[in-house]
Amino acid sequence: MSITVGVLALQGAFYEHVQLLKQAAANLATETHASPKWEFIEVRTPQELDRCDALILPGGESTTISLVAARSNLLEPLRDFVKVHRRPTWGTCAGLILLAESANRTKKGGQELIGGLDVRVNRNHFGRQTESFQAPLDLPFLNSCGKDQPPFPAVFIRAPVVEKILPHEEGIQTSEVGRDETVVAPSKHVKDQAALDAMATQVEVLATLPGRAAKLASEGRNIDADKEAGDIIAVKQGNVFGTSFHPELTGDARIHSWWLRQVEESVRRRRKLRATLVDALHYRKTIQRILMCVILDEAEATGCLRKSVESHHKPFNFSTSVSIIHESVPLLCRKN
Repeated sequence: MSITVGVLALQGAFYEHVQLLKQAAANLATETHASPKWEFIEVRTPQELDRCDALILPGGESTTISLVAARSNLLEPLRDFVKVHRRPTWGTCAGLILLAESANRTKKGGQELIGGLDVRVNRNHFGRQTESFQAPLDLPFLNSCGKDQPPFPAVFIRAPVVEKILPHEEGIQTSEVGRDETVVAPSKHVKDQAALDAMATQVEVLATLPGRAAKLASEGRNIDADKEAGDIIAVKQGNVFGTSFHPELTGDARIHSWWLRQVEESVRRRRKLRATLVDALHYRKTIQRILMCVILDEAEATGCLRKSVESHHKPFNFSTSVSIIHESVPLLCRKN
């Protein structure tokens, strides 16, 4: 099985993501003999996006990325990828902002959102570039087989945080529209059953930055995370995953490995469902052809060919098909 993962390459740390994805894929290949064939590509056009089974939105300048995406006719395809087709998508830092349904500290018309996560993000929560910091974080979602992982060296650069988990709404986040200096993502509706299966109405909080650590972070100091409650910095909702920090700048591929496992599971489920639907459609068409032959054979035997053909210009359904079989089989048995 081959899987193509794209990294949006309009601005930001896309190259670093590609390198860690390759490292993560190599690590996964040593863990299992059934590892898929991975392809990692940089995405700058709708055509390149169409090739992707999954996508990463890198850290950078979210306003710049959204503006370039709009001018490249890529913004709407990105929204369709995330919210209509519901393919696996991960946003880091600026990518998290773009994937939020609501973002504050933003002037109307100055920032476009893709959406997909029912959250409100607070842009540049920790301050300016000079107030960037690194914090070793305990990330329980990385633990596998009951084995605890060492802290992850999270890098925060003008990082956003999830300020509020929003209630899930089928359309636009109406409660957010009237807020000052807040932009809201447009509404999109899922396309098919595979997209519905990938959706989730609840946002999972996967990591927080403890309160005392957040205070020290404002002083631009390296810190040690503790057990205090704090800012939400990693979330997941169905097919969408977001982190406030920059895993791609660490050289640590554990989160990329974890996410590729999520992608593989999602792609396998989607392709299995697609194959099931194709088989069901093929079976339905086969049954319809058989029934038509039976009906025409019956009609010919009873002298009602014209009437039978005219009556079956209407679409078949399973209830009429079963009824026709029940009526036709006895006639065929008597005939033979």
